[in-house]
Formats: sequence, structure tokens, C-alpha cells
Amino acid sequence: MGVATVPLTSLAHGAGCGCKLGPADLLPIVRGLKAPDDPRLLVGSASGDDAAVFQLRADLALVQTVDFFTPIVDDPYDFGRVAAANALSDVYAMGGSPLTALNLVAFPLQRLGADVLRAVLEGGLAVAQEAGCAIVGGHSIDDPEPKYGLAVTGTVDPARMLTIGGAQPQDALVLTKPLGVGALTTAHKRGAIDDAGLAPALTAMVTLNAHAGAQALAAGAHAATDVTGFGLLGHLHGLARESGLAAEVSADALPAFPEALELLASDAGVSGGGRRNLAYAEGFTTFAPEVDEARRRLVCDPVTSGGLLVALPAARAPDVDGTVIGSLRDGQAGAIRLA
Repeated sequence: MGVATVPLTSLAHGAGCGCKLGPADLLPIVRGLKAPDDPRLLVGSASGDDAAVFQLRADLALVQTVDFFTPIVDDPYDFGRVAAANALSDVYAMGGSPLTALNLVAFPLQRLGADVLRAVLEGGLAVAQEAGCAIVGGHSIDDPEPKYGLAVTGTVDPARMLTIGGAQPQDALVLTKPLGVGALTTAHKRGAIDDAGLAPALTAMVTLNAHAGAQALAAGAHAATDVTGFGLLGHLHGLARESGLAAEVSADALPAFPEALELLASDAGVSGGGRRNLAYAEGFTTFAPEVDEARRRLVCDPVTSGGLLVALPAARAPDVDGTVIGSLRDGQAGAIRLA
């Protein structure tokens, strides 16, 4: 919208979901916390699902999630749009529909000014309205590093909700958006690509996963998750582990944005988050020798507002717009082979 005088990404130590704490560091901490024992809590934090699900009655449950991050693009309106679409994605990944949201704002108001913050909030509002979700308030703090996101509440029928733990052997794995968001945004921040090179990733990041979620439900999906900061392998590992299965992924089938593989091969698009994700993935992934370094980095690239990863009967895979990237099978829970 042309109101930013300081590039927003220059104020951030990370970018988008790439600023998340690494899974190897975070998961042991979260798993050590006492879990609620309320029987109405159908899905909590223990499984690593995208959102919590709390039952209100037999056919109705609340879906609750929160997501916020540092700027991944410089335009404040686009930053707001990406952050909102990313937060809403967790509800769609559970098979739910968003109802309300609260703004989460950390912002250097004196440095950047009210117009920039207004543009961020307007971007978030535009995407929330597209989703049919009402932004009903929020909270803000003064912070030298800008951050924005949403706390979202939605609803789901418990009989139809999707979790990461319901996949079955021989299920196909469908990915609904290309990979390489982190590579393109990192390269853009470093000046290795221009705005036109970033445009495909921006279009994908502001695209809601509402359609993908509806297709997954209609196709009889057994499990789903959205692919974000832990990269494809990190999120697939959680889905396979909680389903008690192993996964096979075809490196040649992986969809990628233009230039993403080249940027990853040359290091121009490799982020610190991507390196942490790859180190984590090496603990549960077998890489076939023929899989090159760029594709190994691609499957660990931190994604912001990525697509859904859907596990469903192979015969129904064509009913979900996306790419079949592999399958699930009996084997060590959470183990992945990339070949």
C-alpha cells in the first residue's frame, strides 16, 4: 500500500514462521507440561495438532488456535494478509470453520507510525472477512520488532474433525500448495530476487486453505495438517508418528515455486530455520543417495501460510486439488523415507 518507510523485514531477526522455536528445542518442553484431564478436551497440545478442540455438545465443538510472527514481507498490508491467512489455516486443517478472531500486535509505533500499523490491521481484516471470520478485538504491546497474528476460534462437528493421528496404511499424501516459500522470502530479503520473483509465493501465502479443507472433508480424508514453520518433513513426521505409521515421499513429485530449488542449491535461499529443520529431520528421515541437496533443503524449508498435507484413500486423491507426493505404510511410527 506504499506506507512503509522502513522495510519491515529489516526489523525482524527471522521471517514469518521461520522465526518459530525449533521443534527439537520446543517439543520436549511442551510435552513436559501437565495436560488437562477434562473429558471435553478432544484435542490438546500433547499430540502436536494444529489447534485445540473442546466439545460443547455431541455435534458441536470449539476449535481454538493462535499464530503470530515477524514480518515476512515489507509491505504492511501484505504482512497482515499473510499472517491472518496463516492463523486461519489451523482451523481449516482441523476440518473446522472460523468464527471470530482477536488481533495480536507487537509494534514499534513511534518508529513506524500509525499508518503502517493501520495497514497491517487492514490486511488482516480483509483476509478474515474473506473467511467469514469476525475480528472482535485484540491486544497490543510496544516492541522494537513488529509481530502480528490472530487468535482464532471456530467450530467443528467432532464426528467430522480432522487430526494428525487418523491416517491409515496405504493412504496417499496430497500437498495443496508448492514448497519453497522460505527460500523465496529469504532470497528476497537478501536481494537475490526481485518483487516479481517473490510474487508467486505471496499469492500462495494469502490464499486461504478453506477450499482445500472442504475438499479434504468431502473426499473422506483420514488426517490432515498444514505445512508451516517446521517444513514438510517436520509436519509429516508428526502426522505419521501420531498415526502409528511410516511415510514414503517421492522427491521428484515435490511441487516447488519457480527458482526455489536453484536458490536452495546456491545457498541464497537457505535460512537458519531451514538448517535447524534439516538437522531435526535427519533424526527420523532416510534420504536416498540420489536425492540432491536442494531437495533435501526444500522438504525442510520453513513455510509460512503453506498448504494442507492431507492423508486420504488413494482412490480419492484426485478429489483434492494438489499434488500426490507419497504415501503412508506400516512401519516405524514417524519414520520417513525420501527417495
